[in-house]
Amino acid sequence: MPRLTNDELLALLNDTESDRAERKETFKGDVPKKARQAVCAFANDLPGYNQPGVLFIGAKDNGDPSNLEITDQLLLSLADMKTDGNILPLPVLTVEKRTLKGKDIAVVTVIPSDMPPVKYEGRIWIRTGPRRSIANAQEERVLNEKRRYKNLPFDIYPLPTARLSDLSRMIFESEYLPQAFADDVLEENGRSYGERLASCRMIVSPEDTTPTVLGLLALGKSPQDFLPGAYIQFLRIDGTELADPVIDEEEINGSIVDMLRRTEEKLKAHNRSAVDITSHATHLISSPYPQAALQQILYNAVLHRTYESTNAPIRVYWFNDRIEINSPGGPYGNVTPENFGQPGVTDYRNPNIADVLKTFGFIQAFGRGIATARREMDRNGNPPLEFETNQTAVVCLLRGKP
Repeated sequence: MPRLTNDELLALLNDTESDRAERKETFKGDVPKKARQAVCAFANDLPGYNQPGVLFIGAKDNGDPSNLEITDQLLLSLADMKTDGNILPLPVLTVEKRTLKGKDIAVVTVIPSDMPPVKYEGRIWIRTGPRRSIANAQEERVLNEKRRYKNLPFDIYPLPTARLSDLSRMIFESEYLPQAFADDVLEENGRSYGERLASCRMIVSPEDTTPTVLGLLALGKSPQDFLPGAYIQFLRIDGTELADPVIDEEEINGSIVDMLRRTEEKLKAHNRSAVDITSHATHLISSPYPQAALQQILYNAVLHRTYESTNAPIRVYWFNDRIEINSPGGPYGNVTPENFGQPGVTDYRNPNIADVLKTFGFIQAFGRGIATARREMDRNGNPPLEFETNQTAVVCLLRGKP
């Protein structure tokens, strides 16, 4: 993303009628909420400028600096708008401190999304002149149409052999929509079934109802008919080598939600708790592995794996001394084998699958899964997580307690 020059920022700061700029004197009260609405609107770029929108924190409505102290904590709070999971799909933005008109101002630069419509707390925000508003049905259709001409990630590619009837309308309307959109938005009657599916990127458009990869993974009655590698292979091995006896085996398929729920149940069944009644005054209950760590690594595998041009499943192999979770597809984008797992280093091969996992409640915030798993392993007394990465796979090793 090219960095805007001071002259470009000053032009936006001074243009009080521009729909590419918004100004806030502080970041207190209801401003964090309004700032997220602005980020959502800039990401949607309804007018089609294909240029960044800018949120100035520390500027008055007339463009003059408000003399707000721009602290590191303020910049961190602004950056958190990207990953707290309230704006979906995840926005592309930068946060920096710039000196404009002789004063420090926090500048949030938002790039138009390749995957509109973008929602904040279940509502699609847009800019109408210098004002923010919620998109009506026609404006939502315009945003859907814009997406068709972008360079799209694989998770919203159409699958020409699939049909609308391959998606579960019941799951979409009774489970997905109530969690994806605010109640007042759902109560409006101006959107057809096809328009709602298209808005959620489950089909190409209301006119072309071909399901996308996302639609089949989230709502598909049998996704593996079209994406044969999109399943989880579970093995419980009585030993430490792959050749040792297998005491439990299951090929776990279905939609993403079904696969995750069934795999979690399988992991819980084998992660038997033990009660220590001798070494402490109170009873201590412990498990071989912390369930939260298993969940986070499993969610990461489903989110970050490649679904393109592969028949390889996610493999969850539980040995007597360790668990190996193998995810097809190596590190992606900004993530490399050298910086894999480092705090703050994230990228998304499947940004729309991330949206679905957040909507269904599997992810609370983005970019924290590995850190959470590491913390829980340490608390439970397990050795640190280990990762093996190459161009074709990421393998996470969770070792049992010594």
